[in-house]
Amino acid sequence: MELTLLIELALNGLQFGLMLFLLAAGLTLVFGIMDFINLAHGSLYMLGAYFAASFIMATDSFWLGLVLAVAATMVAGVILEVLVFRRLYQRNHMSQVLATFALILIFNEGARMAWGEQPLRLNTPEIFSQPVQILPGFSYSSFRLFIIATGLAVAAVLYVLVAKTRLGMRVRAGASDREMATAMGVNIKTIFTLLFAFGAALCAIAGALLGTILSVQVGMGESILILAFVVIVVGGIGSIRGALIGSVLVGCVDTLSRTLLPSMLHAVMPAAVASSLGPALASILIYLLMAGVLFFKPEGLFPARS
Repeated sequence: MELTLLIELALNGLQFGLMLFLLAAGLTLVFGIMDFINLAHGSLYMLGAYFAASFIMATDSFWLGLVLAVAATMVAGVILEVLVFRRLYQRNHMSQVLATFALILIFNEGARMAWGEQPLRLNTPEIFSQPVQILPGFSYSSFRLFIIATGLAVAAVLYVLVAKTRLGMRVRAGASDREMATAMGVNIKTIFTLLFAFGAALCAIAGALLGTILSVQVGMGESILILAFVVIVVGGIGSIRGALIGSVLVGCVDTLSRTLLPSMLHAVMPAAVASSLGPALASILIYLLMAGVLFFKPEGLFPARS
């Protein structure tokens, strides 16, 4: 297999993994600190993508539309936290799962009524219309490189915010011992609202950026939410470092396996069998990765309390 193809697959996997990180970072903090299972997190990703499509078309500016989409999704996240989620914090996990699953259905039907059944497609900004030559004879999408740079920048900002600031100290305290943090004067209610707003903003960024590569459509949040949960299980619940490493692992394994596995199987079995078996094995490989991590390190690779 050509080196340039491997590099391209690795970059695609890194790009997808970093977009998964934007979703998993907010989700892992919410789960780790609040002990709250929010299945509607993927719906905020879908809402952010639709907001981005609407605002970009209305303003004819990708960047202004992105900013407006982030702001609108943050407001939606705060409204959900204040009106719905606060009533669920003291409930058991089954109640949280059922309530947030109902929100998925509500969001999907609301998006269908507001934007219709047909998928929407976002255009990349004009500045990223030309590919970038990385190696002699090998060029790569400049917009995908921008997505990679954005994901790395967000990871750096999150590291500084969580590890180096007073707010981050309170977040880590809440993740480690919620009752003790409350006794020491940490306003957990405000921390919860800020976390939801921040997580919603990351969902909007991921939705807007991936909306230029994938289609913006009803139900797009469910499939990526499953992968986000795989990421936080692999990386460790409540851990930003774990979310980053887990996202890159899941993104690269998923992307590389979908191309490499069929090619490898073609070499040892009939083409018809390899063509059907390869994609199936590639689809379950990330879940085998999760099962392996759970077997050897049940708390994840980088648990929050490590």
